[in-house]
Amino acid sequence: MNLTVTSKQKMDGVYIVSPSGRLDTNTYAILEERVDVVLKEEPHTLVFDMETLDYISSMGVRTIAKAQRTMKAYSGRVILLNLQPQIQKVFDIIKALPSQQVFSNMQELDDYLDRMQRQVTG
Repeated sequence: MNLTVTSKQKMDGVYIVSPSGRLDTNTYAILEERVDVVLKEEPHTLVFDMETLDYISSMGVRTIAKAQRTMKAYSGRVILLNLQPQIQKVFDIIKALPSQQVFSNMQELDDYLDRMQRQVTG
């Protein structure tokens, strides 16, 4: 499955970025490019509307975290909206992880996140 990304300015300083499909190692650059364009506007709020996102890997999470770091540099904020249950599970897992190294490499992390999302989607 491919990834498509749309973005729009909701109001002054507020942008909504909507990824749709599968956000993984093969597609994260599509989201990253769109986010970079939006960040050049220096919004105070960046909303990721995840309503039609089916899957996210560690590279997708990394892209969102990168946007959050950029926004934080000028006191902006990132909001995640409409997370599907399997996407919510990934973010719950990440928040629950201790600060120490848990996975030996990216592939191991992606395999784990994949298994967790499959459990939620059945």
